[in-house]
Amino acid sequence: MTEPLTIGMLGYRFMGRAHSNAIARLPMFFPDAPEIERHTLIGRDKEALAEAADQFGFAQTATDWEAVVEEVDVFYNLGPNHLHAEPSIAALEAGTPVLCEKPLAPTLETAERMRDAASEAGVPAGCAFNYRFLPAIQYAKQLIANGDLGTIQHVRGRYLQDWLVDPEAPWAWRMDSELAGSGALGDLGAHTVDLARFLGGDQTGDIERVSGHLETFVDERPVYDDEEAIEEYRPVTVDDAYTAQAEFANGAVGSFEASRVATGHKNDHTIEIHGTEGSLKFSLERLNELKLLTGDNRGYETILVTDETDPYVDHWWPPGHTIGWEHSFVHENYEFLSAVADGTEFSPSFDDAYDVQVILDAIERADDIGQWVDVREQ
Repeated sequence: MTEPLTIGMLGYRFMGRAHSNAIARLPMFFPDAPEIERHTLIGRDKEALAEAADQFGFAQTATDWEAVVEEVDVFYNLGPNHLHAEPSIAALEAGTPVLCEKPLAPTLETAERMRDAASEAGVPAGCAFNYRFLPAIQYAKQLIANGDLGTIQHVRGRYLQDWLVDPEAPWAWRMDSELAGSGALGDLGAHTVDLARFLGGDQTGDIERVSGHLETFVDERPVYDDEEAIEEYRPVTVDDAYTAQAEFANGAVGSFEASRVATGHKNDHTIEIHGTEGSLKFSLERLNELKLLTGDNRGYETILVTDETDPYVDHWWPPGHTIGWEHSFVHENYEFLSAVADGTEFSPSFDDAYDVQVILDAIERADDIGQWVDVREQ
């Protein structure tokens, strides 16, 4: 009988909750998934950490990740962006597989170090671009790879949110370039660029050159005390929104944008692929659907991607019953932990995430100099 994989998890807030929920669902819905043991939850606040560990089902807690990375079989790095590199590299040097949240790192230099550490370690090292694992996205990938859309000529992606519309919205680490790297570009644009590369695949080739425009609309934001009184204002050193144009290897054109100040948009991640024989559209706000235009159709057909033959759907409910945002994490964790157990590669890997980071960095450089830049020229 195979011993369960022991998991150490750094981070217990938003992403910690999402991934903990995912691994808790695996035994019920993916019985062929590796058996796991929630070993250690890692964080700074002992009281909040203990409460989260009890809620998430972890056996113990630790405030020092260094004491954990060599003790567990798998290390999840779900901390803020500036904490991605050091713990992940240490785990990989110890031979421990790593699943790290996106973007891979705040800077291209640290992302390169992480990529190199993964290459030398020779164990699965994945970056958590969870939207790849939605059934509709997997189905779209199949259509494009099969040539159903013909030659891809245009890729459009946007990710719009509005949680920072209010100038008095509280300051957070995501607004500090030293901690986050960038704002809407890295937080949201990373997802869009990854999906564009994943869906386009060999049909488009990679993105070769980009333009870029980053804008910050609110230069400082308040820090509140426990009684909701303003203690101070701290500077915002990242972008609130970005736009970019792109050229793919096959000559296709791309346009990308993201905003955290797009009034009326809560979590609107939309991607469109247009080819010579057809087009498709996906929106995260209607994540069970895919809009598809092929053949002689004069308009888009809305496809409900919930048939038992659709990717992952046979693990859930009867055909026609929808799934939610959280299920993408279940699928992602299933694939990652299976790769760990089987000793196989996992995608998106640190290599994939580094390639995304190269493009994000190029968009920032294009903004700095006010002109198009070649992605691979640094």
